[in-house]
Amino acid sequence: MKQDISPLELRHKIRGGEFTGNTSGYSRGFVQGNLCILPADYASEFLQFCQSNPKPCPLIGMASTPGDYRIPNLGEDLDIRTDIPSYRVFEDGQLTDEVHDISDIWRDDLVSFVLGCSFSFEEALIADGLEIRNVSEGVNVPMYRTDIDCNSAGRFVSKMVVSMRPMIPSDAIRAIQICTRFPAVHGAPVHFGDPARIGIRDIKHPEFGDAVTIHDDEVPVFWACGVTPQVAVEQAKPPFCITHAPGCMLVTDQPNSHLAVM
Repeated sequence: MKQDISPLELRHKIRGGEFTGNTSGYSRGFVQGNLCILPADYASEFLQFCQSNPKPCPLIGMASTPGDYRIPNLGEDLDIRTDIPSYRVFEDGQLTDEVHDISDIWRDDLVSFVLGCSFSFEEALIADGLEIRNVSEGVNVPMYRTDIDCNSAGRFVSKMVVSMRPMIPSDAIRAIQICTRFPAVHGAPVHFGDPARIGIRDIKHPEFGDAVTIHDDEVPVFWACGVTPQVAVEQAKPPFCITHAPGCMLVTDQPNSHLAVM
């Protein structure tokens, strides 16, 4: 089912409550996106934040007007209120709920943003023969808060969140070469090696996602992560905000190949 199901079929299963889990490995070949929904009063500042921080916040789509819950260029019959397996609801910067459908709390002043996701470049790495540990172990990718500053935009101020995949050094170099071709989905890693150099205190206990095995001959490789906007929301404290739950992405109709820079 993972590889064969189309993005539209998967979105319909999510909408119908038949699928509520992690979307990694599903509808391979198609772009998956992180979600951030904000009141219109915060939208222009958040757009500026994304444009100023393209590695953690690569914008691939947004609603054309407040209250619009469809983004036609990302998918046929796409409804942003129902087509993500799990949403997180924030009030004044605090997580208050996690739900599978936001139709009942949708408002006419909300603006939706969709950001590129690392699941797209994972596919390119696997195609080149590299092991992606979170995929082989069947868990969500581990994600960590760092001390890397993002560029601020109005009320949005944040440190970068990174995702991590362990690799032997030669594979890490190959991963850098491959991911450089995908700037729309986080691009090349931002760091590899000593986690303490970017402010990570305990590699075995990620703040988001799941821990994975790191072998003695491997180094942790870190990519900018689309959970960064959630940290920015915590700091900006908008009165209301909705994001995806980590690992539960919007699966679009855009082929991953369209994001590659040759």
